[in-house]
Amino acid sequence: MSRWSGLPASLDHRVRQLAVQLRRLKDHSGLSLAALAARTPYSKSSWERYLNGKKLPPAGAVEALARLCGADVTRLLALHEVAAQAWSAGGRGLMTEARPQGPQAPQAPAPRAPRVPPGPPVAPGRSGPPPQAAARDEPPLPAVHSAAHTAVHPAPAPAAGRQVPLGPLVLGALAVLVVALPVLRPWQDDLAAGRGAGAAMAGRGSGAGPEFTPRPGETFGCRLQLRDGALYAGHSRTGSAVLGSGAEGWDVVEAQCLLRRHGYDPGVVDGVIGGRTLRAVKRLQAGSGLPTDGIVDPGTWKALRR
Repeated sequence: MSRWSGLPASLDHRVRQLAVQLRRLKDHSGLSLAALAARTPYSKSSWERYLNGKKLPPAGAVEALARLCGADVTRLLALHEVAAQAWSAGGRGLMTEARPQGPQAPQAPAPRAPRVPPGPPVAPGRSGPPPQAAARDEPPLPAVHSAAHTAVHPAPAPAAGRQVPLGPLVLGALAVLVVALPVLRPWQDDLAAGRGAGAAMAGRGSGAGPEFTPRPGETFGCRLQLRDGALYAGHSRTGSAVLGSGAEGWDVVEAQCLLRRHGYDPGVVDGVIGGRTLRAVKRLQAGSGLPTDGIVDPGTWKALRR
């Protein structure tokens, strides 16, 4: 039996669980690090980093060790997937290598827009000549006349080849929008409400309920239902989450409710895997013919949902 050094205290519990399982397989096989390097595509120093929590092993290394020791490849790869998510999340005590940043190139100052002299003044009641294209970038605004002026001096029909001013068209479109908004508003509110309800049901269906915050002494109820031949307790619909000792969350609440339903007392339903919940999981696994390691994996979820 190898004498392992302690894993880093800041290591996430999901990465720690993967490292512990790999260490057990290595000890069970009786192979040294040099023997592992000789029988797998990974070097001795790489295995030393993988097994001591200094670096997350790739999926190929996990699969190679599982096949070499005759272990369940699917289960170990599920553990690796969860550990990889925790490792890539960062900010949880995982060891990451900081990349040096090179000097940033100085930013060139933004060019100033040229100052444009104001155009000639326009006499009241008359539209002046359009400004020059070189002087302004914006199109000229149409002249606005009073109602009396329009009645006395009606606007002549546009000559052939002359552009029609866009001002009346824009005002007409705005008037249509003003009339249509009160009609469309209730429909938009109903649609938004439908989207919100659908998003909430979708999030709950995938196990992503409200944020789980454990509080001392807080417990949760179990609302057991049978849907499509599977048991659910109303907290999570997952069937693939991997939960080990110390895990917490709504998936744990779901597992504790289902353990109690099958007659295995997990203690209080508080959403945290402690000693009693761990022993209840092992008893369920033993009764279902599963490996009694106390880890809730996809195979254990199937037994819980039955």
